[in-house]
Amino acid sequence: MNYIKTLIRNLIRGPSTVSYPFGPAWTPKRFRGRVQFKLSSCTGCRACEQVCAPAAIRFDKTPEGLRFMLWHNTCVFCGLCEYYCPTDAIHQTDDWHMAHATEHQYEMVIREVIPYVSCTKCGAKALASAPNPVGVVPPFTAEEIEQQRNLCPGCRKTALEERGVTA
Repeated sequence: MNYIKTLIRNLIRGPSTVSYPFGPAWTPKRFRGRVQFKLSSCTGCRACEQVCAPAAIRFDKTPEGLRFMLWHNTCVFCGLCEYYCPTDAIHQTDDWHMAHATEHQYEMVIREVIPYVSCTKCGAKALASAPNPVGVVPPFTAEEIEQQRNLCPGCRKTALEERGVTA
């Protein structure tokens, strides 16, 4: 007899499932979903590649620069890449709408290239990566970030010492 009460109660309450993909679906706070990559913040330290257990993140040297690739169909959304990124270049969103047909599986990838530039002080070939602002006091201005981006690592260190920063 107890199942009849449950049946009537469920009929009165209505469906308890989410209407996705035919309507909006609730997403919990701090949900780890699709990964976003911000090239302008990347230092090329490759920490995200080192901590990625399923090897969804990969850096390759190319003639144009350092290529970053992240395969969403391999990612397990553990969040380690975001946690260990020193410059917040990787961020996990709450977007979980990633269902796709099998023929589109190779389109679920982020490809970005950190280009090579000639150092504005010594002329050496270097990556145009963002400087790592951790521990720099006072913080970099937007102009200083662009100046640092066009320096090789040795000239960056010298410029920081001239500025009075020991980071």
